[in-house]
Amino acid sequence: MPLSLATWNINSIRMRQNLVLDFLSQEKPDVLALQEIKCTNDQFPKEVFNKAGYTYQAINGQKAYHGVALLSKIPLEKVERRQFFNIDHARHICANVDYGRGAINIHNFYIPAGGDEPDPIINPKFAHKLGFYDEMLNWFKESQFKNKQIIAGDFNIAPHENDVWNHKQLLKVVSHTQQEIDLLNNLLEQGNWTDLVRQHIPTTQKLYSWWSYRAKDWNASDKGRRLDHIWSTPDMAELSSNARVLRQVRGWSEKPSDHAPIIVDFD
Repeated sequence: MPLSLATWNINSIRMRQNLVLDFLSQEKPDVLALQEIKCTNDQFPKEVFNKAGYTYQAINGQKAYHGVALLSKIPLEKVERRQFFNIDHARHICANVDYGRGAINIHNFYIPAGGDEPDPIINPKFAHKLGFYDEMLNWFKESQFKNKQIIAGDFNIAPHENDVWNHKQLLKVVSHTQQEIDLLNNLLEQGNWTDLVRQHIPTTQKLYSWWSYRAKDWNASDKGRRLDHIWSTPDMAELSSNARVLRQVRGWSEKPSDHAPIIVDFD
């Protein structure tokens, strides 16, 4: 059977659970990776999503900040949570899913944003971000990451010049500095990953998944960045048949998430 995987930084699951329900009803992904759920495990609205058909849930929550979760129609096995950079944040969860081709491992990440100043000496948040990526790079060298792996989530880096609204203007802004671009590209290449969104949507096309709340009319100003990603090992990339960013979801309500969901389909 095919597999549909979505990722979405929801920016508070309790505030926006109805948006998620609408999304699940319309798009019907098999698995949804959520970031910034901003609640503890016991506060997560499990029963709401049970009733919607997403009876398999894996949660790594934290009071008021961060937090990630997987919602699935397919059983989630071997759930694991990993801590990065010796900081006790809920920023990762993974689980095995078997959709008829044997177990694949889906990792859901909420990588640190990095604050405002792109200098790790004066900005500990940026140092945290760099350290988080360094640990990911070392971890991905392990043999388990050679095949049947998908990583998804809010990576908080927009790597290509057409992943941001103004390449030159943002080169000194956290999320699109050259240091971060090089870091993400190195992770992509050293790990032999495939950026599934750009596999289907060429870099000649401007593409964003995040628009700031600061804009009075986010759609008209269109000052976006592609911060959200779905990557896979080459074997899964060969099975990937489609990818799309659901830009319209950014405008579904008066208080939406500032991120739009991304969906990738696998044969």
